[in-house]
Amino acid sequence: MDRDMLTEETTGPRQSRRGFVNWLLGTSVGGLLLAVLYPVTRYLIPPETAESTAATVTLSIRPEDIAPNSAQIFRFGNKPGILVRTAAGELRAFSASCTHLSCIVQYRDDLERLWCACHNGHFDLNGRVVQGPPPAPLETFVVNVRGDQIVVSRDA
Repeated sequence: MDRDMLTEETTGPRQSRRGFVNWLLGTSVGGLLLAVLYPVTRYLIPPETAESTAATVTLSIRPEDIAPNSAQIFRFGNKPGILVRTAAGELRAFSASCTHLSCIVQYRDDLERLWCACHNGHFDLNGRVVQGPPPAPLETFVVNVRGDQIVVSRDA
């Protein structure tokens, strides 16, 4: 009888310790999976962002800061825009997101065109597609110079 009591006493606590260790390992693995999968899921499915309703933006760039035949990227709400000073000195503004895959367009002064480096798309200085895969022209903005400020607004 002493022997039965001895094994009963030793197996009881040992099973509860084993159960606790199994529970601890199980919750640790679950926590680790959650800690890894949550950021990955948030990266793959980003939160919805509302499009800016701003119709006008005043740039921090002065008109004389932009040399002829050059360009400057700016923020129009939550999207990029590009301000171009043509070789003739005229200011023009466009959405800087390519209509093909939303890459950022650049101004190529050697070609006097807007260029998308992703798939070699070319736009003229009116925003129309000249070459490449873009399916539609760039969105054009209205540019007004008011004293020492440049005001860019959506075409009404």
